[in-house]
Amino acid sequence: MSEPRITVGMLAPDFELISDNGTPIRLSSLRGQKVILYFYPKDDTSGCTTQACGFRDAYPQIEEQHAVVLGVSPDGVKSHLKFKTKHHLPFTLLVDADHAVAELYGLWVEKSMYGKKYMGIERSHFVIDANGVIIAAAIKVKPAESVAQALAALG
Repeated sequence: MSEPRITVGMLAPDFELISDNGTPIRLSSLRGQKVILYFYPKDDTSGCTTQACGFRDAYPQIEEQHAVVLGVSPDGVKSHLKFKTKHHLPFTLLVDADHAVAELYGLWVEKSMYGKKYMGIERSHFVIDANGVIIAAAIKVKPAESVAQALAALG
């Protein structure tokens, strides 16, 4: 359990994860364009679907800002592909199976549901500028508010 240690103004910690199509994506390879990096707990659950479909619906506006969206969860490639296909998501989902990137960003936290404690991802997003600097961060963001906040940060 760690507190989020990523703050606005710092260089986004670099990482490489496998994408929904099985190819590796390195965050630093996207320099030159803005990135909305969002972390979500699980494919095809209600809150995660709300958030993903919100980014889908706003994707034309995101592209106008020369930005891309990357969604990160512990789910595997098959799960990501099913989720992406079912909801027509136009952006890349990344596999963080060992939650190493979530931990790097301080988002692997103790959660509680129905009195049971467990470890999971804290729903969050980061907006990263073309130089790789974090220009906005929302930790514990509500699914329905994440997209509007990220869009506002893009400019």
